[in-house]
Amino acid sequence: TWKTVPLLLFTEYFIDLIVCCGFLLNQHYNPAFVSLQMMKHAWDNYKRYAWGLNELKPISKQGHSSNLFGNIQGATIVDALDTLYIMEMKEEFKEAKEWVEKNLDFNVNAEISVFEVNIRFVGGLLSAYYLSGEEVFRKKAVELGEKLLPAFNTPTGIPWALLNIKSGIGRNWPWASGGSSILAEFGTLHLEFVHLSHLSGNPVFAEKVMNIRKVLSRLDKPEGLYPNYLNPSSGQWGQHHVSIGGLGDSFYEYLLKAWLMSDKTDEDGKKMYYDAVQAIETHLIRKSSGGLTYIAEWKGGLLEHKMGHLTCFAGGMFALGADGAPSDKTGHHIELGAEIAKTCHESYDRTRMKLGPEAFRFDGGVEAIATRQNEKYYILRPEVIETYMYMWRLTHDPKYREWGWEAVEALEKHCRVDGGYSGIRDVYNNHESHDDVQQSFFLSETLKYLYLLFSEDDLLPFEHWVFNTEAHPLPVLHKDDGNKEENQK
Repeated sequence: TWKTVPLLLFTEYFIDLIVCCGFLLNQHYNPAFVSLQMMKHAWDNYKRYAWGLNELKPISKQGHSSNLFGNIQGATIVDALDTLYIMEMKEEFKEAKEWVEKNLDFNVNAEISVFEVNIRFVGGLLSAYYLSGEEVFRKKAVELGEKLLPAFNTPTGIPWALLNIKSGIGRNWPWASGGSSILAEFGTLHLEFVHLSHLSGNPVFAEKVMNIRKVLSRLDKPEGLYPNYLNPSSGQWGQHHVSIGGLGDSFYEYLLKAWLMSDKTDEDGKKMYYDAVQAIETHLIRKSSGGLTYIAEWKGGLLEHKMGHLTCFAGGMFALGADGAPSDKTGHHIELGAEIAKTCHESYDRTRMKLGPEAFRFDGGVEAIATRQNEKYYILRPEVIETYMYMWRLTHDPKYREWGWEAVEALEKHCRVDGGYSGIRDVYNNHESHDDVQQSFFLSETLKYLYLLFSEDDLLPFEHWVFNTEAHPLPVLHKDDGNKEENQK
């Protein structure tokens, strides 16, 4: 009967079979190929059940919408463009490009998250343009960037979190400290907006984000730290809460990457980054009694000994920044990255499913374990794998690939379903309870970082590319580039 099965279907069936059965531990098998097949499974099911919608519900086998994008559609398509290109999934990239040409529409009466639309849509379009040279991506990126500009119409120029892209009316999240803007949101526009100015010839984009720098430089920082909340009207800090995880995380990442992306000419970004790291080391980084290094959260001078999955990106950040640290600190920054990577690996290893919880604690006799039910979920997040990728590239210690492979096995065993990949509600449970969402960042970040972890270092080398916080690669802008647009393809 096998003769009646088309060869392609048989090949796909066999790949699924060996992945699920764990036969890929064979040392001769290429793990990068496995991550490509994971991407194919995620993409094919999105295409089959949710094409043109923002995300996929892989259990229900239908589309999933998030209010983060308002009425803008196609988040998974735009987020996945560069992953498809990098993995040489040429037919899939072609159909994604055609969808963008014909269907990606920003003329909608909808309130969107400026931060999320910037990192996923603007970042995804910029990256797709720089990789492929296809003009449609540049034009769409600049068009969307222009629609985001009214968000900066505040007394200080610190942008609103939410913007109606038709009316230009903005506001902040109602829960955010007295109408404040959020550090990780207004601080995570810099890379994309500098590139929008580079590609459009319009300096306004870069001017908007450089003004954010000026506002921050004038403010006193408590203990050298940046609180998570800043009022866009008064220009004053809100609550003195500091986090390197949610609400703060990518602000610090973008200080370092702005310097790297400028071909190391952005001295203000460099100084702000290394000064911030020094304050973080002094006030937030602690070591547990069991010897695990973690980054606590700071609330008005008191530490909460909790670390979020989002915070795990910092291992890779510290290592990436090691080369630019004072010469006597280079090894220390690499070691700090390694210690954070180890802690985050422990947060995975101490669960039943070998996937990390949303947050884990270091108090009450527990270490690197979630103690609250609302912190035990895993939504296909990339930050731990991201740090493994950076640590592998910068040290070539084989344990980072081994840990990445552990994550592949856990994702295949617990998150892969017939209709794609789903998050898990409790990683400490014996049985999966799926959340029925295949996040767009799973295709943009998690699978891309896995693929890069298992690929050669000359695929998107760090000296030529920086990754935005959604893992979209953007080229370093060399001093002699002028208006050259197709830099470092």
